[in-house]
Amino acid sequence: MGSFMADFLQQCGGCSVIDGGFATELERHGADLNDPLWSATCLISSPHLIRRVHLDYLDAGANIICTASYQATIQGFEAKGFSTAESEDLVRRSVEIALEARDIYLQRCTKDSWDFLGSGGSWGRPILIAASIGSYGAYLADGSEYNGNYGDSVTLETLKDFHRRRVQVLANAGADLLAFETIPNKLEAQAYAELLDEEGIQIPAWFAFNSKDGINVVSGDSLSDCASIADASKHVVAVGINCTPPRYIHGLILSIQKVTCKPILVYPNSGETYDGETKQWLKSDGMIEEDFVSYVRKWKEAGASLFGGCCRTTPNTIRGIAKALSLNTV
Repeated sequence: MGSFMADFLQQCGGCSVIDGGFATELERHGADLNDPLWSATCLISSPHLIRRVHLDYLDAGANIICTASYQATIQGFEAKGFSTAESEDLVRRSVEIALEARDIYLQRCTKDSWDFLGSGGSWGRPILIAASIGSYGAYLADGSEYNGNYGDSVTLETLKDFHRRRVQVLANAGADLLAFETIPNKLEAQAYAELLDEEGIQIPAWFAFNSKDGINVVSGDSLSDCASIADASKHVVAVGINCTPPRYIHGLILSIQKVTCKPILVYPNSGETYDGETKQWLKSDGMIEEDFVSYVRKWKEAGASLFGGCCRTTPNTIRGIAKALSLNTV
């Protein structure tokens, strides 16, 4: 797995584009996400909207699309009355929808290849499906993925037991890699690393942490310690930051570089802050798409090679990043 990401980045020309915010795009298309399952509720009620958002990001130039499984847990579906088998099928379905979207997009590009290539495009660009895995705090739906405080009763074994079956299902569903996202503490990173070893997972993974101070992960654990766990895992092919205000990303890249030579990925949020109690996004250093692209230039210079967006970013954000990278303006 060691050369997986390096080979992919080479195919992409040295840098790759990850997709952007998912839930807010589903809402823009009419989805009601007022549910503990959040975006994963669309796996039940409106899978066509998930496919549409994937296609929006592919049209915008994304090389990597993340599945709608961030909050799709077997335990969460069972709490809604689904059987274990039905719950596993819904988790698996998240990957199938992303695969369908990729096929639709590539077929469309192939059909229109002469016009597309004539306009300077490349219908053959590499596209990966990343199976998204949210933290234990995402399942709790109490905002604890933004502070990493699970309490003393949650142990390493608790976390491994919670994630184990979902990791198995997603790893065998046809995705190209696993995306462990918004990791809020060192304990959960260790749980993921041990699970990948224990289960003999055959596809690569990335670890993305979140920070609210630009120094540590949100729990207060050292980012360097967390990134070192990712660096030590033979399964992890990239490590980085997501769901973090853009103003912190540059310094966090530099911190990660001190402990790993693996490719660094960054896909921050819009700069707003999520309030877990009110379940609202609060304005802080909110940005516009043009500003986001100017940040990407600095992040690339600092050493990152995969760029995208998280909460509240849009296909326009991703389109700006893809255009800038294709023109070598960042």
